[in-house]
Amino acid sequence: MICEAANALGENFFGMWIILTIFGIATAVIMSGITFARLYWKPTFEQWQYKSNPKYPKPEHVRTEVLLTLKCIALSTIFPALSLYLAAQGRSEAFCGWGGKSLFWHMGSMVALVFGIDFFEWAYHYAGHQVPALWKGHKSHHRFFNPTPFSVIADEAVDQLIRSAPMLISVVCPINMDLMFGMFAVFFYGYGIYLHCGYELEWPDAHHPVINSSFQHFLHHAEGAVGKPRHTGFFIKTWDQLLGGDNTADMLKSGKCPCAKCSRGRGERSFEAWQKVEKVDYSCLLQPKFWLEAFA
Repeated sequence: MICEAANALGENFFGMWIILTIFGIATAVIMSGITFARLYWKPTFEQWQYKSNPKYPKPEHVRTEVLLTLKCIALSTIFPALSLYLAAQGRSEAFCGWGGKSLFWHMGSMVALVFGIDFFEWAYHYAGHQVPALWKGHKSHHRFFNPTPFSVIADEAVDQLIRSAPMLISVVCPINMDLMFGMFAVFFYGYGIYLHCGYELEWPDAHHPVINSSFQHFLHHAEGAVGKPRHTGFFIKTWDQLLGGDNTADMLKSGKCPCAKCSRGRGERSFEAWQKVEKVDYSCLLQPKFWLEAFA
């Protein structure tokens, strides 16, 4: 589908970029928007019991997340557009459809992409907390200490460009662009929504031995700083555990773990506590004037 749309424009790089950006914006708005509406618009007591941070962010906070996300979508589609552009010139191995490859080849590509990109994301993210020069660009993302589903890619330009660099992999090896873009737009972005949604699940909970949960990422936003690479992983905890970046096991042993599950166990998520929480009115997000104020 992506190649067909791009080929209709011939070798027009700008046209390809526009198509991919529109598709990316539509995907992000729908996926993040539905999740936000479900969890934040009119939250219930039952939902709040699973929220990592018991407080709700201000509308201005959400607006900043959305505006940064829109900017970053436009940046994240540069490399896939370039990959298709180079393919049209015979300088890339990007293709759509089956491309003469077997089902087994495509399944293997999916597995390789998941593990390869998961490691790449962790490595770059870890470096962003260890190298002062990289932290200068990444620290902007940490302004969202109480993130919502709109903060998945609310980054600065350099961060977003580097994180989307794997989408240019077709320069060195064949890759199905429908598969690649679909995995980034739905699978990776979808898991990113879970990590940034601010809510935890019954499974996987914060203390799953392998799977990186939304609680780990909440801690990352709240505690992460330069020289403090806590919970920088994406899908799995393994890389963080190897370098001592996952301290949730120690929290559990100490009896002071702040995750929603442990908080409920200590009686900290009672209905009385819920009644004291400020319920934020997000209806202003539907008013054009509120958005224009961001540029005043």
